[in-house]
Amino acid sequence: MERVNAIWDHPIYQAYYRKLEQLEKDRIFCRHQMIHLLDVARIAYIRNLEDGLGFSKELVYAAAILHDIGKSLQYEEKIPHELVGVAIADQILSGLPEEVTFTEEEKDQILTAIKGHRRLREDAEPLERLLYESDKASRMCFACPAEAECDWSKEKKNMEIKV
Repeated sequence: MERVNAIWDHPIYQAYYRKLEQLEKDRIFCRHQMIHLLDVARIAYIRNLEDGLGFSKELVYAAAILHDIGKSLQYEEKIPHELVGVAIADQILSGLPEEVTFTEEEKDQILTAIKGHRRLREDAEPLERLLYESDKASRMCFACPAEAECDWSKEKKNMEIKV
């Protein structure tokens, strides 16, 4: 997981992650910190193995820990986080040390998955679909103490345990 840890350690990642942590510190609804990011990664990796998709663990985890990196800008500047997240993730991935870099194909897969993780396109790429479905499955609306106050539609809420 050397490449995933290099993402975590990247100064741009840390700056956006810490900003988001501050913005969500009093949030009663879903948060976008490491618990959520690793839940998404673990669900995605299990599904990857079960469905024989063949993605490496590092590729799945990289996409998962990067997918909400633009969330602070959505809060502050009303920019959709999946769009700004692609630009931030590209900066991070392009700035990794040579010994832990992702290939151009891997970068493209990660960036496409980030861009598509909120709204599933009909012709979604496999990692994009995996990230989208795992992100939704990671939400535990059925056990959330703030579920009644949440403005998500009943169709959007995850009201059962899924993997």
